Amino acid sequence: MTGKVSDLQTVYPFGGGATSGDPRAKDKTIVGGKGANLAEMADIGLPVPPGFTITTEECVRYLNEGGEFPAELRRAVGEAVGHIERSVGKRFGDANDPLLVSVRSGARVSMPGMMDTVLNLGLNDETVEGLAKTSGDARFAWDSYRRFIQMYSDVVLGLDHGLFEEALEIAKEDKGYYADTEMEAEDWQALVAEYRRIAEGELGRPFPQTVTEQLWGAIAAVFDSWDSDRAKVYRRLNDIPAGWGTAVNVQAMVFGNMGDTSATGVAFTRDPATGERAYYGEWLVNAQGEDVVAGIRTPQYLTRTARDRAGAKPLSMEEAMPDAYGELARVFDLLEGHYRDMQDIEFTVERGKLWMLQTRTGKRTAKAALKMAVDMAGEGLIDEKTAILRIDPMALDQLLHPTLDPEAPRDVLTTGLPASPGAASGRIVLDADTAETWAGRGEKVILVRVETSPEDIHGMHAAQGILTARGGMTSHAAVVARGMGRCCVSGASAVSIDLKARTLRIAGRDLAEGDVLTLDGSTGQVMAGEVATIEPELAGDFGTLMEWADRHRRMGVRTNAETPVDCRMAVSFGAEGIGLCRTEHMFFDASRISAVRQMILAEDEAGRRKALALLLPEQRADFAEIFCTMAGRPCTIRLLDPPLHEFLPQGDAEFEELAEATGFGADHLKRRAAELHEFNPMLGHRGCRLGITYPEIYEMQARAIFEAACDVAADGEAPVPEVMIPLVSSKRELELMRALVDRTAEAVFTERSARIDYLVGTMIELPRAALMAGEIAEEATFFSFGTNDLTQTTLGVSRDDAGRFLGAYVDKGVFARDPFVSIDIDGVGELVEIAVERGRGTRSDIKLGICGEHGGDPASIAFCEKVGLDYVSASPYRVPIARLAAAQAALRAGAGDA
Repeated sequence: MTGKVSDLQTVYPFGGGATSGDPRAKDKTIVGGKGANLAEMADIGLPVPPGFTITTEECVRYLNEGGEFPAELRRAVGEAVGHIERSVGKRFGDANDPLLVSVRSGARVSMPGMMDTVLNLGLNDETVEGLAKTSGDARFAWDSYRRFIQMYSDVVLGLDHGLFEEALEIAKEDKGYYADTEMEAEDWQALVAEYRRIAEGELGRPFPQTVTEQLWGAIAAVFDSWDSDRAKVYRRLNDIPAGWGTAVNVQAMVFGNMGDTSATGVAFTRDPATGERAYYGEWLVNAQGEDVVAGIRTPQYLTRTARDRAGAKPLSMEEAMPDAYGELARVFDLLEGHYRDMQDIEFTVERGKLWMLQTRTGKRTAKAALKMAVDMAGEGLIDEKTAILRIDPMALDQLLHPTLDPEAPRDVLTTGLPASPGAASGRIVLDADTAETWAGRGEKVILVRVETSPEDIHGMHAAQGILTARGGMTSHAAVVARGMGRCCVSGASAVSIDLKARTLRIAGRDLAEGDVLTLDGSTGQVMAGEVATIEPELAGDFGTLMEWADRHRRMGVRTNAETPVDCRMAVSFGAEGIGLCRTEHMFFDASRISAVRQMILAEDEAGRRKALALLLPEQRADFAEIFCTMAGRPCTIRLLDPPLHEFLPQGDAEFEELAEATGFGADHLKRRAAELHEFNPMLGHRGCRLGITYPEIYEMQARAIFEAACDVAADGEAPVPEVMIPLVSSKRELELMRALVDRTAEAVFTERSARIDYLVGTMIELPRAALMAGEIAEEATFFSFGTNDLTQTTLGVSRDDAGRFLGAYVDKGVFARDPFVSIDIDGVGELVEIAVERGRGTRSDIKLGICGEHGGDPASIAFCEKVGLDYVSASPYRVPIARLAAAQAALRAGAGDA
């Protein structure tokens, strides 16, 4: 197609012969993922109903300008509607042979179920008669009209869809019908009249009959849905910027509800749960797409193999519609080869003819993602680097936690569909708000619903797992759960929920909200109580991909750990050393807290040294065990950092216990504790300030480190201790502390007639330290960026209190992401860059790493690659995530350099 429409920058047509030389026509940032893929499918010759896309830019413009549509957009849409009319030979609003359209959202990244859709738009009291006449099927026409009124009333007019569902149930009950498919034409016609009465009663005005009014109402609703509460939650959970906006796709309707030769379905070119190379999907005869994804009807299996495996009776599409299925299978292969990735496809069969409504890169579980990436590389579809880049590092978290022990006893209540694999135990909650509330107070919960909807997104995120009574493997619950990495069992028809009583019945067993359930998303089993778990085995595809990642990453990956259990776990996950061992965690052990408190409350140095002598062998044993576990790997050990008041007794009983151990009266100890009280301990007497005022504390810790290192080296592989001095802000502080560490090391080496290599460095966690890094590097052989405190001290925000307002800051665009989750590149990141440049300017071989929580965040790891850090350090369970993210960062940096 040529002419004025294709030249417009706000609207791009597709299908019906439309072509455009403008690269924006297939740019996902402009026309969204759905629009780009519809245009691409049409251009490669697939059967795509003609339509047009309104750009994401117009969404942003609409929202910024208070919900107004500019005149030029109205003109462009009018001309684009003309493109559809010419392509299909029907006119929009024609009473005799009407064009009907769908209006769908289409952001640049897939957001399943988050934004709004309207189908069958263009029906009114006149056009429904024309549709009945041209289709030769009055039942189909009136069914389509009632669907339109209900969907439009919900999405555009903001009416409660439950009002319409209730009217439908009453109508079926009056007729003695069980299923919607039993309704006749006159039944639907009567229900349409009832629906219109409901809408007019709620609105105070008639349901809109003008088709152009309907169209602009739907376009506005899609744009508005970008800023809906559920979309905001989804964006926040998936780091999608608010400024992207969504496109709107308007497309000629094709109908899967035109009788037994028509159908609709959702399919994947590979199994999104397991990664198996097999077609996977569901379909419904005589239905529209919403019937499948919303769980309104129980769908049928796509393939005979899947039907046989499930023991289901209804025929698969492969058996019932072999010709349409064969064409669909050819499309699957074409699209997977074209996009070189697993595709999630929506299709409709209208009276035997196949139509493609959407393709997109399919959501998948972490296990499936790994299998697909490794398999596709083996098939030659992609290369090794692409396989590495294809896996979301955070998705690996799904594989790093325990699964149900196959030998553990199970009290199985029922079995539903295995919609999203994994295992989860928790207390039953029956609505999303309760799930969020209970999870917020530390409870593990299972969200149980008849079926989920986009409004449940916050509760689904808060829950450990999701159970639905209705819906199939491609329902909203299944798709969203897989994307979130949540265990999900759907379509468990034996589940009956009584929301009023806050109870449920499962296969004759009565349960109440708060009772414990266990879900197995790999088998679909629903069990009473909690079931034992086993640790994951990270081999196979996981091991292969990690090998590839290690081959391509530049940065090292260490762990934050201070217990042998955590150290062993981290090493099993591939940690190459310890980036942060927080020695204060060792002080809280019940066997030594009394000695710690005696040291803190002592009146003089002699008293402190007496208590420290009790702690020395304990610390030495701790470090020896860690050094043995890490087997020659570097270990960065941070000397005591928190303020002393954190170790003090909290109640009378603890003071009485300490008084008995020390011989001092409880009142005396309380007065001493009061003297140590600080108004702002985060900025008070802590870190190296403790070492400067009480050098005997750091002396004891250094002695314990070097004695343990010598002991371990005598029997095996020599450790490489890296002694970290915390909270340094000047060269002189580090100079004093380094001298103390060096003196202690020399004393131990003389006593043991042994010598080991070691480093002394500091944690950069104050803005002044970053700015003075050039001078501090004269004394430091390594810097480790403590971005937790560096973020707090740079932003002037306590991470312990920030949860009260940071969500609003992210929603309003003050921060793109929570700065305690992903590094604030503009502020904190700038300080890190300054410190790197100045530190290396003084000492070219200075070792640089990061040990804050940001060390396990992929976006922060990409920043660390950019500034040239030597390693990142993450919590044990995030070590594989960091390994993959570091490889991706290196590959992307190399591609940028190229």
